[in-house]
Amino acid sequence: MAPSSDLAGEDLIYDIKLSTVVPASITAEGKTRELTNVDLAMKLHYITTVHFFGGDAAEGLGIQDLKKPMFHWLQPYYSICGRIRRHDGGGRPFIKCNDSGVRIVEAKCAKTVDEWVETVNGGDHHRLLVYKQPLVADDFGFTPLVFLQFTVFKCGGMSVGMSWAHILGDAFSATECINMWGKFMANRTPPPHILNTPPIIHHLETASSCRSLKLLDPLGDNWLTPNHLKMQMNTFHLTEKKLSDLLSGENKSHKVTPFELISAIVWKSLAKIRGSSSMIATVCKKGEFDQTSLENELPGNMHQVIGIVEAEMTDTDPLELAELIGGKIVDETSMIEKQMEEASVNKNPADYILYGSNLTFVNLEDVNLCGLKLRGEGPVFTNLSIAGVGDEGAVVVVPYSGQGGSGGRSVNVILPEHQLLQLKNELRVEWGIF
Repeated sequence: MAPSSDLAGEDLIYDIKLSTVVPASITAEGKTRELTNVDLAMKLHYITTVHFFGGDAAEGLGIQDLKKPMFHWLQPYYSICGRIRRHDGGGRPFIKCNDSGVRIVEAKCAKTVDEWVETVNGGDHHRLLVYKQPLVADDFGFTPLVFLQFTVFKCGGMSVGMSWAHILGDAFSATECINMWGKFMANRTPPPHILNTPPIIHHLETASSCRSLKLLDPLGDNWLTPNHLKMQMNTFHLTEKKLSDLLSGENKSHKVTPFELISAIVWKSLAKIRGSSSMIATVCKKGEFDQTSLENELPGNMHQVIGIVEAEMTDTDPLELAELIGGKIVDETSMIEKQMEEASVNKNPADYILYGSNLTFVNLEDVNLCGLKLRGEGPVFTNLSIAGVGDEGAVVVVPYSGQGGSGGRSVNVILPEHQLLQLKNELRVEWGIF
């Protein structure tokens, strides 16, 4: 887990220690969690979150203080402690709920929280604060599905970085789960209760026209997206004022949202860079669900709607493109479920990717990133992104929680390295986005 060369060559992250936390009570013998077809469509992707806390929130908190509430927290969330197995020795994957636990990483950082957060724009060094160990053949049956990294900064502040296998659930489930740990720390939860299994949805639609998924050669137990280009992430921050200025020319019947406008600007810019007059994009957004269901269900991938938008780029105004993203999505959620079901029934060994199969825009404006608290204090900065993105790239839009960031957005752009460099220049020159 060595630091990258773009951070002044310092050994920024050091004194790394690994351990494991398991539930306080043993899960029933033979307990398994069968994965839905949509779960399996996400198996090559990983969600990463990072929360930064100041010295007041982290003061006096040792690793045992952080671990102790996990034993009871993991009782209702037992499935995230399991390991992947396959039926019949090589068939459909499932989670064996064998209480193997979540992996805990302790680390120290040579910088202060403020110094770290100040360098957020223009890089993806948050990756140093989130321990990554993807599911690969050598350790496939032993690799944890969730990693939590606690990094103590020299100012006394702390970051909590989480790597979450997307096969467990979407970003709404992942953030609710880590937020619940914070509630257990504060003794704000009732005794552990049994969470409901996520509903399994069956669809009758054909999958023949599904364009949200990209077919890959069989990967076996190497659950890593096979990129042909070097991918890199950059984080942009748009303040509420900047968003208001960008939206000031909006005079259409459809009320354009920040996500739609940000997506349109990036899409238009990339079309110019790629020399495309017509482009297809995948859009992932929040589905219709009751927020309280997150507290009463095991994590799952049922909270997003996934669809396709196609546009001619030549003379399309970004605000018109934003309206298209907001109102002309062809919902393919059921097609994805059906296509994965057909692949399973036919024992088709092929694998698929979703994020980055097309240029993918992910709307996480409503995700509760600031719900995690330590000692009653909220984070001073948060971020969320997706790993395992295909070569077409992805744009993940989340609330900006930094100083003075109320109403703003953080935009994580994952693209081939050479395209990202061009996009940064295009956004700076044409839109004043840095």
